[in-house]
Amino acid sequence: MAIHSRSSKDHLHTDVILGKISEYDIFMYYCPSFKKLGAKFCSELREDKTPSASIISWSGNLLYKDFGYPEHTFDCFSYVKFKFNVPFINALKIIDCDFNLNLNNKKEDNLFTMGHLGYSQIQPKYIEKQTIIQKKRRAWNKDDAKFWRKYLVSKKILNTFAVEPISYFWVNNNRFKCKSISYAFKFKNRYKIYSPYEEKNKWLSNTKKTDVQGYNQLPNKGERLIITSSLKDVMCLYAAGYNSIAMQSEMQIPDEKLINELKERFNTIEILYDNDFDKAPNPGQTMAKKICNLYGFENICLPNELGSKDPSDLVNKVGNFNELKNILNDKR
Repeated sequence: MAIHSRSSKDHLHTDVILGKISEYDIFMYYCPSFKKLGAKFCSELREDKTPSASIISWSGNLLYKDFGYPEHTFDCFSYVKFKFNVPFINALKIIDCDFNLNLNNKKEDNLFTMGHLGYSQIQPKYIEKQTIIQKKRRAWNKDDAKFWRKYLVSKKILNTFAVEPISYFWVNNNRFKCKSISYAFKFKNRYKIYSPYEEKNKWLSNTKKTDVQGYNQLPNKGERLIITSSLKDVMCLYAAGYNSIAMQSEMQIPDEKLINELKERFNTIEILYDNDFDKAPNPGQTMAKKICNLYGFENICLPNELGSKDPSDLVNKVGNFNELKNILNDKR
């Protein structure tokens, strides 16, 4: 049973990490089949056609346990270590990078990770140079229109937010063909690759936590700003008439300098994070409340009974902005 002690070197102690995020957050991020404590699912660490793995509570901690292969019993850190086949310290660096915790202060260290949806051909690894992502743009097509129409996001808005349809992308010198519709979100000379229909290969990124999604599209001054979870939600809110931004990760605490600047530009700032009502605990609302308590913001939570966890899900479900506007206007 691979369970590590909660210590390491430098600032990357497991206790420090767990002071910022939970074991639940880590398992949710790196084990996409995990939906509920105790529920069984097919292992992603081996060929498994019969659901035999589960995340369980054991002696006050969460464990990944494969009942069909008992050797696969891991705490959250050991799970990341085993999944990506890296030394334990590098597993901590992967978590630090993916959650934008900024605990690893060595400037010469640059960690490239694929997160829990990484392409299997590339293993997250500790490297000493900037990871470069390049892409090959293709023409917009009817599949793109069908996908974005669900969220009432037009081609004009996609162009405004520097979203491009792509057919290939490169990670350093490795080329990958997109298996389904994929998009490049551009942040200066960095990219976030989004493949919405790839269950295990949805995101790839070399962005920095300072790359705030939607920031360049904000007006100089405004009445109201909504901080939400993703660029898709930002564009959906923009289409509905609201100013919005998103951090690179919902688990990222916005920088105090950024918040102070935004407070000078907007009269009201609110948080609209995912309502993960089907998960216990609710990671989106846990982080939303943490940010609201830290900066004195008001939290907007989509009602459970709507069955939609975020703005784009809600718009997709009802087919218009009316319900979303009713919720947002009720907060005025």
